[in-house]
Amino acid sequence: MSNNKYDKYEVIIGLEVHAQLSTLSKMYSGDSAEYGGSPNTHVSAVSLGHPGTLPMVNEKAIEYAVKIGLATHSEIRHENQFARKNYFYADLPKGYQITQDKTPICTNGCIEFELEGEKKSVRLTRIHLEEDAGKSIHDMDPYFTLVDLNRAGVPLIEIVSEPDLRSGDEAMAYLNEVRKLVRYLGICDGNMEEGSMRCDANVSVRLKGATDFNQRSEIKNMNSMRNVKRAIEYEFIRQIDTVEAGEKLAQETRGFDAVKGITLSQRSKEHAHDYRYFPEPDLPPVLLTDEYIQSVKADMPKLSAELKEEYMQRLELPEYDARLLSDDKYTSEYFNQLIEHTTNYKAASNWMLGPIKSYLNENGIEIQQFKIAPAQIAALVALIDEGKTNFSVASAKIFPALLAQLDKTPLQIAQELNLLQNSDETMIAELVAQALAKFPEKVSEYHAGKKGLLGLFVGEVMKLSKGKADPKLTNKLLLEKLES
Repeated sequence: MSNNKYDKYEVIIGLEVHAQLSTLSKMYSGDSAEYGGSPNTHVSAVSLGHPGTLPMVNEKAIEYAVKIGLATHSEIRHENQFARKNYFYADLPKGYQITQDKTPICTNGCIEFELEGEKKSVRLTRIHLEEDAGKSIHDMDPYFTLVDLNRAGVPLIEIVSEPDLRSGDEAMAYLNEVRKLVRYLGICDGNMEEGSMRCDANVSVRLKGATDFNQRSEIKNMNSMRNVKRAIEYEFIRQIDTVEAGEKLAQETRGFDAVKGITLSQRSKEHAHDYRYFPEPDLPPVLLTDEYIQSVKADMPKLSAELKEEYMQRLELPEYDARLLSDDKYTSEYFNQLIEHTTNYKAASNWMLGPIKSYLNENGIEIQQFKIAPAQIAALVALIDEGKTNFSVASAKIFPALLAQLDKTPLQIAQELNLLQNSDETMIAELVAQALAKFPEKVSEYHAGKKGLLGLFVGEVMKLSKGKADPKLTNKLLLEKLES
């Protein structure tokens, strides 16, 4: 983008995030909302829209929508009505979608995030409840499109932002924060690859310094944060090239080809009146009281930002540690369990961000699949704190053995492998004397100012003790002998 014609413009981005709610049943029926299953088995006459059937609102979905509203500092609507959004598509069996049109459950919220150390805030236009459509499958049959209606009717929230984002990197950071929020709240797993969180991006460009908005393109149904960024960056170039060529931009819906890295026109953008919204006649308004909203608030867990602050203030951890430990719900849950068994919070953090994280990365698993209990890691910390071993031995030898023998304690493994440190001061003092006697000329150099030779003497003591001498005690005794 070194060409000056691109430098004259800025990109304007608003995101629409669809998140499937982790309820057991669908939004307006009792059908299973579980992901997967044989095609067209999680359906009933209600979700298929058969004549004479009546929908009923899922109470848990209402609760989850209130939770995300509270977490995003939104205004919660007390009287919620539903509407029919009419359009025909093969994976929409009723021929309409039940959604919220004029009365979204949450309005005027915001989502805050950090990017490269800078705090940013994106305003939210609305968060509303609706049902998902089924899934059209185009790659299983060479001649036909197949339809799986298991997903039809699964509860969704749609989080609609104002056009406050100005780069693909900001869009990625915003999406990461949305995913973090829904995971911490326990209302959605945030898995974009499986489609439980999807994103549409509204993208336009304008000259820097301008205030008017130009025609935008809506890029639909992207299933990864990286693809959202790639699509935005491609669209930025495409729209500028179009404008600079003197052509008019069309307001349209586009798709993103992840293989080619380009967006493709799908259809001209619909207007609200094309959907012929009207109130859903089969659903009465859902009324929320202040008492209900407060009860939902009281049941909410601590979120990432609050935990980060707590780790820094109460546990006195560095900002770097606090940020990484609070960035993921399951990591923070494991860490919170770990510090129930130890007060050496920094050591606990070092284990989380060191050996444990390395093991997870090397094996391609998440912390939820990690087999060692938090209490066992705390026992490892205690072994080191008590001078029975050191971090190097614990991480390189005891930790791998513990992974293979989950029924044993770190102390048992250390004893079986003969790894316990020797803290016998008399014995170590004798080894110190032997080490110094072996290198008389180095002792003279140390006294002459070469203090870095201390490491040589420590290494010799460790060699003589076969690695069992307590390093702290060894250092102490060496310094006492050398400085006397």
